[in-house]
Amino acid sequence: MKKLPLYSTAVLSLLLLTSCEAVETIFKAGMWWGILLVVAVVVILLLIFSKGKNS
Repeated sequence: MKKLPLYSTAVLSLLLLTSCEAVETIFKAGMWWGILLVVAVVVILLLIFSKGKNS
């Protein structure tokens, strides 16, 4: 029952998007997640190293 929204979303996207548009959307989302993760890791590393210098 819980998988019904997932399946309906997948079918709807397959009907509305061509294959190139679907792949483009997936890669754009992946690119932005990758950028956000890299920025988050850099910020965490900067916080760790700045705390180490203060003590």
